[in-house]
Amino acid sequence: MYETATIKEKLKLLIIILLPILITQISLNLMTFFDTVMSGRAGAIDLAGVAIGSSLWVPLATGINGVVLAITPIIAQLIGAKKDDEVPKIVQQGIYLAIAFSIVIILAGGLVLNPVLSLMDLEPEVSNIAKYYLISIGAGIIPLFIFNTIRCFMDGLGQTRASMLIILISLPLNIFFNYIFIFGKLGLPAFGGIGSGIATAITYWLVCIIALIVMLRVQEFQKYNIFAKWFKPSLKRWMDQLKIGIPIGAAIFFETSIFSAVTLLMSVYDTYTIAAHQAAMNFAGLLYMIPLSVGMALTITIGFEAGAGRYKEARTYGYLGMAGGIFIAIFAGAILFIFNGPVAALYNTNPEVIELTKQFIYFAIFYQLADAFGAPIQGALRGYKDVNTTLIIALVSYWVIGLPIGWLFANYTSLEPFGYWVGIIVGLSCGAVALLWRLIHIQKKYAR
Repeated sequence: MYETATIKEKLKLLIIILLPILITQISLNLMTFFDTVMSGRAGAIDLAGVAIGSSLWVPLATGINGVVLAITPIIAQLIGAKKDDEVPKIVQQGIYLAIAFSIVIILAGGLVLNPVLSLMDLEPEVSNIAKYYLISIGAGIIPLFIFNTIRCFMDGLGQTRASMLIILISLPLNIFFNYIFIFGKLGLPAFGGIGSGIATAITYWLVCIIALIVMLRVQEFQKYNIFAKWFKPSLKRWMDQLKIGIPIGAAIFFETSIFSAVTLLMSVYDTYTIAAHQAAMNFAGLLYMIPLSVGMALTITIGFEAGAGRYKEARTYGYLGMAGGIFIAIFAGAILFIFNGPVAALYNTNPEVIELTKQFIYFAIFYQLADAFGAPIQGALRGYKDVNTTLIIALVSYWVIGLPIGWLFANYTSLEPFGYWVGIIVGLSCGAVALLWRLIHIQKKYAR
């Protein structure tokens, strides 16, 4: 990270930070993408099972990652304020906290997994795949959250290319493991959708090991001597991170869990409808990585400038991010509109599933427009460490407004399963407007 004077310099730095984040996020999402696509090739039942398993796992994982994400603005502001000696303490305590959260999730999952699945009206084969898909992923929870802590440290320094290279190395390995475990190669049995969970867990371990090696051996990170001196777990440090991380994680959880709630509510429909819904949601989620990456880049740049007290410069980055969000919304909408047929055919060969997927993708065009505008603003607010209001906005717009409207349209109009997508569109739109209002308020506050 470094200071910039002109808009051209800011745009250049933002792009330098953004592009590796974008490649990293797309690559991470491609793991889920290939899990879904390759499971779909094993059969509609496997695709539906992975869809249900993912709907339970993704909001939980992203919520905890949100807590870990607090390290990025903390590190960025420390570097901006030239307090480099505080960095090792923050990273070590972040790793301790990540391990603690992982253990809690594993223990809680063991208690509630069967009861939760039994409450859902699923076909026995679908329920079995969902259950063992989640158990398989559980073996990789600890290394996943340790990696995300290390990644947030690297990103907070503005060294986003490091995490990009790590994920680029791991992505083909994940595809290879999927191929082996889903379809039964190299003498192993064909696990179907469950195999994608096994492959993902193995990949998480490899990613974590590679990240630790990079942090200890690459000069840009080695100079911080993260493990030169060991610090005991500190509840005070944990609370400092949690004050920022819990609102971030909760806001992300409320956003991602509405999609999972919709998937679970749609379990009353047939397997083809669940599979088509998941396919459309999966590809739209891939496109969402673009505005999400812009938001993460804004967290770093705005955090750096805010830490140094240069609030005018931070505001300029915010404007650049919003402009980027509008452009991204138009671009992503065009992609979904033009390529909806080929995209649908990627996930399944069944003509009925393909046709249903195409219809869901048309609704995805509208919901990603609001998401593409709101995600960069959310990232900008994190740069200011303004997270509590974002939490309230997420809760109200998604769960108080979006989900009830979706339920009404699904159950009392002819839209049926598509009605839930109408609710998502309304909720995300309300959230984007509220986030814009909050960012303008924060910018005016620091301008004074």
